[in-house]
Amino acid sequence: MKKFDLELAVGLFMIAGIICLGYLTIKMGKMDVLGKKGYELNAVFSNTGGLKTGSPVVIAGVKVGRVKRIILDDYRALVAFNLPLDIKIQEDAIASVKTKGLIGEKFIEITPGGSEKIIDHGGRIRDTQPAVDMEHLISNYVFGKL
Repeated sequence: MKKFDLELAVGLFMIAGIICLGYLTIKMGKMDVLGKKGYELNAVFSNTGGLKTGSPVVIAGVKVGRVKRIILDDYRALVAFNLPLDIKIQEDAIASVKTKGLIGEKFIEITPGGSEKIIDHGGRIRDTQPAVDMEHLISNYVFGKL
C-alpha cells in the first residue's frame, strides 16, 4: 500500500509540473490559446522586410495587437492582424512596417487618420508603407549612388 501511495504522489507531482511548464510556455511565448475578442484587419505591402507572424501591431508606441498571418497575394504581401474591439481604425489610416532599432525586430505601426469612417472587421487599410531595406541603402551609399 505504501508503494502505491508513493507512486501516486510522484505521478501527481509530475502532472502538476507538466501543467506548470505548459502554462509558462504559453505565457513566455505570448500565445493566445483561447483567443482574445477582437477583429481582423488586412493591409497589403510591396515588401514586408522580414515581418513575421506574431509580430506586434503598434499605435502611438503602444502594442495593441499581433500579426495573425502573412500570405502572398498577387505578388504582394497580404498581412492580416488582430486588434481589440475598443480600438477603431479610420479609413485613411496608414500602416507601416518599422524596425525596433537599427537591426531589431519588425513590427507594424498604424498611424491614425482623421476620417469619420471606421474600417469594419475584415476590412483593409489602403495606405501602406513598406519596410526600409537597410542593405540596399548601405550599398547605394557605399557605391556612391546616393
